[in-house]
Amino acid sequence: MNYVDFLLTPLYIFILYLFFRSKRKKYADPLLQKYHRQGFWIKIFACILFILYYSYFTVGDTTVLYQREGNNLYHLILKNSSNFKYIFKSGKDFDLSLVSNPYNKGYFRDEANFMVIRLDALFSFISFGSYAIINLVFASLAFSGLWKLYLFFYEQYPKLHKQFAISILYFPTLAFWSAGLLKDSLCIAALGWLTYSLYGLFYKKKSIFKNSLIIFVSVYFLAVLKVYILLAYVPFFILFIILKNVQNIKFKFLRYFFAPLLIGLSIYAFTQTLSSYNDELGAYAVEDLTSSISHLNKVIEVRSGREDAASNFSLGEKFDGTFKGLIKIAPVAVATTFFRPFIWEAHKISQLMAALESLVLMFFTLYILLKAGLFKFIKLIFTDPLIMYCFLFAVVFGLFIGASTLNFGTLVRYKIPCLPFYSIALFLIYEKTKERAANKQLERETEAKVISLPVSVA
Repeated sequence: MNYVDFLLTPLYIFILYLFFRSKRKKYADPLLQKYHRQGFWIKIFACILFILYYSYFTVGDTTVLYQREGNNLYHLILKNSSNFKYIFKSGKDFDLSLVSNPYNKGYFRDEANFMVIRLDALFSFISFGSYAIINLVFASLAFSGLWKLYLFFYEQYPKLHKQFAISILYFPTLAFWSAGLLKDSLCIAALGWLTYSLYGLFYKKKSIFKNSLIIFVSVYFLAVLKVYILLAYVPFFILFIILKNVQNIKFKFLRYFFAPLLIGLSIYAFTQTLSSYNDELGAYAVEDLTSSISHLNKVIEVRSGREDAASNFSLGEKFDGTFKGLIKIAPVAVATTFFRPFIWEAHKISQLMAALESLVLMFFTLYILLKAGLFKFIKLIFTDPLIMYCFLFAVVFGLFIGASTLNFGTLVRYKIPCLPFYSIALFLIYEKTKERAANKQLERETEAKVISLPVSVA
């Protein structure tokens, strides 16, 4: 950070405050106004911590790659306007002789990296190249997506407004790792907008053009940045939409007939789509997925001599690269995603924060399991469409992240898309368990009153 950052940051925070306040005024519901205001300031605070953390305590892609090369491209354009052509080209077509740091040349081959560099350069025109302001812009994009995700869940169960706020707006690692110049911020933004727009288009059937455009843009960014999020998320959300629509059918026979039929057709259509795009998906193609995970594990092992090797970990069993092997390590991989790093495994401040959060999440999971009971826990997952979609996405995503990301520094960032969904699934199961217990108690009290009524003698 330099004097420009310190001078501009308060001004841009004020501008963002005015912008989001104008959006907030459109909500008549005081609860929504309250959570929108809180969510905004939490994100701003997280962004400031993010800026300070990467400016004074550590280095990472946000500074040595995205900001350095994005700022370099911005200045190249200022010197020669013809360089603006690189904004519209792929990273592979970038003139590598213009790269600021020769070490970063290889990263330009990855379109996901160049997308962040490209956006950094574009946002530099409204931020004077300030690292702090660009982080604020990325944090604001992430907040907009998180807010749309909150709105979606709020519309399903308004009375759980506090639980949804905890899961989406207050979650520490989610707030922190989506508050700066990283791919994760853009992915969270796209995921939130995609969810709200898919629901608006296919269930509420409103604003067809607007929602279609947002879906297209969101899918594009997810496909470029982290396509595996898209592949893990869309099937379960579409399943939710199908079951939600089926619930509106009045006749039970038709509900039971159409539900499995539509689910089967959706699964078939999705698998056919994946198969037809095997070449484009590359390492994320279905047929190469397990071997891809095995390759990522070997990459982590090769890096064991590097500075960040202290954060490497093992699942306790070597993955053999087969689907059977993936199923074998599944329980440990999923538990790793949600409940690690343990306190004694944290080597950095950011990992310690994630470790404390994971500990709370572990105790909360155990509490819900004990409260509901294992069989009722499983039954609730598969009888409620919202719980099913949240839980299955979280677990499947958690499986692949836990199996392929054997470094805590990377794990704490990569797992953030599934954290709110896992937390929400637990809150919903807890709420359903409470409701059933209350209903049973009411039935018992009603029966007791009926029994205690005096019998009239004719």
